[in-house]
Amino acid sequence: MSEGWIIGLTVLLPVIGAMAVLLLRNAPNAREAATLVAGGATFWNVWGLLRLVQDGARPRLDLLEVVPGVHLAFEVEPLGMVFALVASFLWPVTSLYAIGYMRGHHEENQTRFYFFFAIAIAGALGVAFSANLFTLFVFYEFLTFCTFPLVTHHQTEEAKRSGRIYLGILLTTSVGLQLVAIIGTWVLAGTLDFRTGGILAGTASTGLLSGILVLYVYGVGKAALMPFHRWLPAAMVAPTPVSALLHAVAVVKAGVFTVLKIAVYVFGIDLLQTLATTSWLAWAAAATIILGSLVAFQKDNLKARLAYSTISQLSYIVLGAMLANDLGIIGGGMHIAMHAFGKITLFFAAGAIMVAAHEKKISRMHGLGRTMPFTFGAFFVGSLSIIGLPPAGGSWSKWFLGMGTLEADQYGLLAVLMLSSLLGLYYLIEVPVKAFFFAPPEDAHHGEGIKEAPLPSLIAIGITATATVAFFVWPDLWYDLMTMVVGGAP
Repeated sequence: MSEGWIIGLTVLLPVIGAMAVLLLRNAPNAREAATLVAGGATFWNVWGLLRLVQDGARPRLDLLEVVPGVHLAFEVEPLGMVFALVASFLWPVTSLYAIGYMRGHHEENQTRFYFFFAIAIAGALGVAFSANLFTLFVFYEFLTFCTFPLVTHHQTEEAKRSGRIYLGILLTTSVGLQLVAIIGTWVLAGTLDFRTGGILAGTASTGLLSGILVLYVYGVGKAALMPFHRWLPAAMVAPTPVSALLHAVAVVKAGVFTVLKIAVYVFGIDLLQTLATTSWLAWAAAATIILGSLVAFQKDNLKARLAYSTISQLSYIVLGAMLANDLGIIGGGMHIAMHAFGKITLFFAAGAIMVAAHEKKISRMHGLGRTMPFTFGAFFVGSLSIIGLPPAGGSWSKWFLGMGTLEADQYGLLAVLMLSSLLGLYYLIEVPVKAFFFAPPEDAHHGEGIKEAPLPSLIAIGITATATVAFFVWPDLWYDLMTMVVGGAP
């Protein structure tokens, strides 16, 4: 099989898995086995493509020419490989977690959940392997629509209202801003292909190009840059495995990945350094980092706290892109992976607490760590990565982002990163500390039969927590791919 068709098969495998889920809907064990097999096969293919990329190849598949010069096409390059590895590895892990959660929580419409989950992974891989802005936009929108049924999974009025917010913000930003920027790029550059060094340099005045950059950054609503962030906490009405998908595997990572890819392959680092809005957008990201942290600080609902933490953390990646230097790009790309594994561990733990103890509020979790030590221990590990402390992988991505601010002489932005970590130290570490060391509320029932979540969920939590620590010891995979993106070691 040619390299190009391996790409096509990789994107198609989740769709095949989704079809198998429908066919096996009356046999839950077989249905979920099909999901895990499809997930494992998808990751195996992505791993095979990784070897080609590390050897310097850029496998490509052209599917069709939409208009002269614009193709629906895939091409695998190092930045896309970072996103593809994250999505393909965490799909089977999240599916394993979902088996325990969906059954333990007695969720309805489980077949629909597994079907759209698989379709969403196909969308994420389409974004990761996009060869041009047209292909990226097609799969970006596809991802929005196929995750809508997941957000509205419970079919309650609250779920439907949250779904309207989800679609409304993401479609308004993508069609009203991002699509306009893509059309502008086509008019100016005569191409939509992603190219090393960018395609917009010298095509127009810096003022016009600055305006296009603003359209792109705010048009990628999935990056949740304030004020286009409300869709993300609204989507927390969905089951916890969906929250994990949105916050770690597919949707938000598609957003920040798109910002990075446009920064590197449409504008190019050299052009970004000359645009007036680059620094302004870096400070807009910094504002989102702090405001997201401050709102998270006030939330007693654990999933809501994690949602605003995600809003804050995503802007680390936007900030890395807008630093417009190699270290910032490396740090931003590494943070896609480091944040994914740390944050999915936190959401897995939140769901486990919900299934086992039926608790959502942090103030009701005092003493719960004594009956659920594994879950809260994993929460602690995930928290270290989000904060950026050893021995968790997030310390590396935040290190490179911090070095990027120094290279750009942006000491104020370095202070923002440090302040955000201090805020995270409180609003995340508070959870395991109170769970382990505080006495339970007087009306709590923590000692009455509460135990850890079902075994499949615990295995998934253990995998992601272990990976979070492993990436501190062995960060080379992510670092090497990102140095290839910027053209060599910094």
